[in-house]
Amino acid sequence: MDIKQTIRRQNLEDIEQQAHKIAGMMDRIRSAMLAPTAVKTAPTLKAVQLADLCGVDKSKIAYRVTRGDLPAGQIHGNSREWTMAEAQAWARELRAEHLRPGGAAGITITVANFKGGVAKTTSAVTLAQGLSMRGHRVLLVDLDPQGSATTLFGVLPDAEVETEHTAMSLFTGEQENLKYAIRPTYWPSIDLVCAAPLLYGAEFHLPARQARDPGFEFWRVLDRGLDLSREDYDVIVVDTPPSLSYVTINALMAADGVIMPLPPSALDFASSAQFWDLFSDLCNQLVRSRGKDKSFEFIDVLLSRVEASDTASSVVRQWVLEGYGDKVLPIEIPKTAVAATASAEFGTVYDLPRGSVNSKTFSRARVAYDRMCELIEQQIEAVWARQVAERQILETAV
Repeated sequence: MDIKQTIRRQNLEDIEQQAHKIAGMMDRIRSAMLAPTAVKTAPTLKAVQLADLCGVDKSKIAYRVTRGDLPAGQIHGNSREWTMAEAQAWARELRAEHLRPGGAAGITITVANFKGGVAKTTSAVTLAQGLSMRGHRVLLVDLDPQGSATTLFGVLPDAEVETEHTAMSLFTGEQENLKYAIRPTYWPSIDLVCAAPLLYGAEFHLPARQARDPGFEFWRVLDRGLDLSREDYDVIVVDTPPSLSYVTINALMAADGVIMPLPPSALDFASSAQFWDLFSDLCNQLVRSRGKDKSFEFIDVLLSRVEASDTASSVVRQWVLEGYGDKVLPIEIPKTAVAATASAEFGTVYDLPRGSVNSKTFSRARVAYDRMCELIEQQIEAVWARQVAERQILETAV
């Protein structure tokens, strides 16, 4: 028999050497392509982009510049540009009716899926960026030990993240709230709680604490740990591991809203069914068996990595629409070269400057993410409106 592909036996020492080699390569790649937090900067916006962000005509931007009550930006060549922080100041002024009202708490949104490779982290980070551009103050909590969201913010999980920068001390019980781990990022109005491989330890600490204390509720640790931050931030976005782990359960139990990115493939659809089945069982065991309940303000299914030319995906898309009904957001995130380019540069579509890639492809991807953020912002506003109404009713009764 003619065997063309030979085997290469590997022992543990070989695997260790391979790990060191890849780690060294990643350090070099990141050093070359990923600027650290102190250098990496958010993109600037031109007048047309600023007007689109604020939902006004470009002429109003020009008029408000003459008034001098908002940042005037800098003139580069024949155009005026605003930094991200300056653009956010405009958004907070011109979109004031969309911002968190007095008496409302910050909204926690967990992005979760049983599987990896479904654009979960990309969805979480672009949501954080998109909401911050609209004037909201955002905290992103990375709970995936792989630290992909952390990396997108210019922080290297293996080299720059210690235990105190993660949620680990909260899960072990050394800290009672998560504020100790919050750090600023290169993107104005987004703060970050980092993740690193050491977070895998939470999968041992949480059940161990439960075993020692039957009254301990391991699934409420993150929820309680975020209480103080809900006053400081308008939106808290939580990125989760691609599994239904103790940490993911915490993230779901802390959430007001849940977003499940779901590519229209048969395997991903089947995995999503398993996810909700297991989560339902766990809720019954952990919550309802104790006479309590858990409600979500909204659960969104986001069709992600959609290829328009794939005929098989159209069949699965119908399955998704039939199975999840009105939970499916009326927007699809396309699988584009833009996303691949942004990912290769350790960023998102919001990090890429316009003109750096094919304009038609860029516009298609950017419009999809803009619409996603708009739809989720509308749900957030609805939750705030209900909170304010309930508070007013309570105050009137008192």
